[in-house]
Amino acid sequence: MKAMFLWWSLAILLLIQSVASALELEMLDYKSEHFTCSKGISNCTVKAGAVVLIPECPVDLEVQPVLCCRQGTACRPCLHIHLDIQPRNHQTASYVNVCYNVPELGMDICKILEFTVIPAAPDGQATSKAWLSLLLKDNAVSFNSQVTVYVCSHHSKVVLPSVDEVPSFSALIDQESHEVRLQVNKADDSPYPLEMCLQHEDNGVCRTCKESTVPLHSVTPCMCFQVWWNKGDERSHRSISCPFRNHTELLQRNVWENVSVSVVQGQMNSGGAMLSWNLTAPCRVEAEVWPCQKGAGLDRCTELVAFRQRLSDDIWRENSRGHWVMPGVFEDVVLGLDLCVMVKGKNSELGPFCPIDSSWWHWRWSLLVLLSLMLAVLAAICLYFLHGKLKRWAWEWYQKECGRLANRGHIVLLSPPDVDGSVSELVCELGSSLCAQGFSVSVDLWSRAELCSLGPLPWLHSQLQHLDSQGIRAILVLTQAAWERAEDWVRQWDQQGQQGKDIVQGVGKEEGGEEVEGEDNGLLQGMFSPYADVFSAALSCIKAEHKLGCAGERFLLVHFEAHSAKPPSSERGLPELFQGLPMFHLPSQSQGLLAELAMGPTGPEAGIGGHRV
Repeated sequence: MKAMFLWWSLAILLLIQSVASALELEMLDYKSEHFTCSKGISNCTVKAGAVVLIPECPVDLEVQPVLCCRQGTACRPCLHIHLDIQPRNHQTASYVNVCYNVPELGMDICKILEFTVIPAAPDGQATSKAWLSLLLKDNAVSFNSQVTVYVCSHHSKVVLPSVDEVPSFSALIDQESHEVRLQVNKADDSPYPLEMCLQHEDNGVCRTCKESTVPLHSVTPCMCFQVWWNKGDERSHRSISCPFRNHTELLQRNVWENVSVSVVQGQMNSGGAMLSWNLTAPCRVEAEVWPCQKGAGLDRCTELVAFRQRLSDDIWRENSRGHWVMPGVFEDVVLGLDLCVMVKGKNSELGPFCPIDSSWWHWRWSLLVLLSLMLAVLAAICLYFLHGKLKRWAWEWYQKECGRLANRGHIVLLSPPDVDGSVSELVCELGSSLCAQGFSVSVDLWSRAELCSLGPLPWLHSQLQHLDSQGIRAILVLTQAAWERAEDWVRQWDQQGQQGKDIVQGVGKEEGGEEVEGEDNGLLQGMFSPYADVFSAALSCIKAEHKLGCAGERFLLVHFEAHSAKPPSSERGLPELFQGLPMFHLPSQSQGLLAELAMGPTGPEAGIGGHRV
C-alpha cells in the first residue's frame, strides 16, 4: 500500500504544464526568489537597490531564461543570473549591483547581492571557485519580453519567446500499464508536426523518441524530455523538463538494476599487474568501487585493502545507447589471484563483477563451431536422400500423368551435352509442357536409372524402336556445346572411315536386338554432362537416318532463344548432321512445334511454324 501511495503521489506531481524558449528552457520548482553562493563565499543576501554606476568589477556574467513552476504547474519565465567572482587580494566583505531593464516598463530595476569571501589558504590559493547564482522572479519578466541585465560594465540581452510558440505537455505514471505517458495539451493547436526526444542527464544527447510512452522500469531520476513543433528552421522552440529529478529515492532502484561493470586483467608498462573496469549506468551515480579476491563461495569476495576508489563527476562519458560510462583501473594488484570488482552506492551493493575467462570462451566457441559443422553435414545428408526420393516421386507422377494423357503420340526429349543448370531447367519445363498437351514424353534427365542399367545407345533405341506404330519423334536441344559437338563428331567420322561404318551397322543390329560392337569410344571423349553419351548416340542415329533419307521424319531441333546456339568461333552454317531437320525457336515458335508434333511429319501441315535447315 505504501509503495502504491508513493507512485500515485508521483503521478500527481508529474502533471506538468510547461513552455520553453529557443534556448530550451530548463524547468525549476520555486517558492521565492532564490540566491545561492559557492563554498568559497558565505553570508549571501539579496535586497532591492538603486542604479549605481560602477565602471569595473571582477565578475563574469551569464544570463539564462528558465521556467519557474510551483509543484510542476503554473509555470512562468524567470532569469537565472550566474556570476563568477574573481576576489581581489585580502578581499572579504563585498557586494554586486545587478540591474535589469524591460522596455515595456521604461525603467531599470536593481538588486544588491551582498556576500563575504572566505580568506585564501596560507599557500595563497583560494579554497574553491567563487560564484553567485540568482534566480530572478519578477512579474515584469513575461513571455515575449526582451530583457537586458547589467552588472558593472557587463551586460547580457535575452529574448523570451511567445507562449504560443511551444507546446505544453504533461507526464503521467500509469500504474495499470506500468508506463509513463507523455501528453500534449489538447488546447495547443499547431499546423506543424510534433517532435519529441529523450535524454539522460542535462548534458546528455537527446535522441528522437517516436513513442509517447516510456516503460516504468526504465524511468530514472536523470531522465529528461524535449517537445517542440517542427517548423523546419530555427523557430522551432522547445519545452524541456526533467520531471523525475526530485524523486531520486523512489526511482533509484531502476538505476541500480541497470548498472553493469566489465572487468579486464592487464599489465602496465612497468610490468606490474592491473585490473581495469568500466561501469555503465543510465545516470551518473555516486558510488565506491574496490577490487576483491573471490573465495570458494559464489557470493563471497574479500576486499583488497587500500584500493577503494570513489567515482568522480568529471570523467563520465555517454555511450551510443545513451548510458553513462565511468572507466577506472586498479594498479599494482597481485598476480595470480581470482580478482573481481565490487560497487557500493548509497543503499545498494553490487557484485562481484569478474573478468571473463578467455580460455572458457575459446572452448565454448570451439564447441559451437563443431556443433554447427555437425548440423550442416547432417542437413546435407538428409537433403541428399530427400532429393532422391522427391526426384523419384516426380518422375513417377510425370510418367503417370503422361500415361493418362498419352493419346497424341510419344516424344523423346534429349538434352545437350553441356552442363548448364538453366538449360536443364528449360528442358524439364518443355517436357512438362508437352505432357500437359497430352503427349507421352521420355526425357533423358528423368531416366537416370534406366540409362545406368541399359546404357545410352540401347536406351535410345528402346525409345525409338516403335516409330512406325506410335509415331515417335525425337527432339534435340541445340546449344553452342551441341553445335560444336556435332561438328567434332562429323570431323572424327570423316577421319575414321571404316569405324564410322561399323557404328552405322551396329545401329541396325541394335534394332534387331543384337549387341552393338565397334562403337568408337573416342567419339564420346571430352563430354561434360552425364547425358552426353545419349546425345552422341543420337548423332549416330541421325547419321544412319540420313543414309536412309528419313532423318527429318524422326528427328527435329529446338533452340531456346535465351541461349545462343551458334558458337562465336564458328564461321560456317549449321553442322552438316543437322541440315534438313526441322528447327523451332522457343518460346516464339511454341505453337508451331506443337502443330508439328500433333500433325506428324507426313501430314499436310508438316513443318508449320518452323523451318527446315
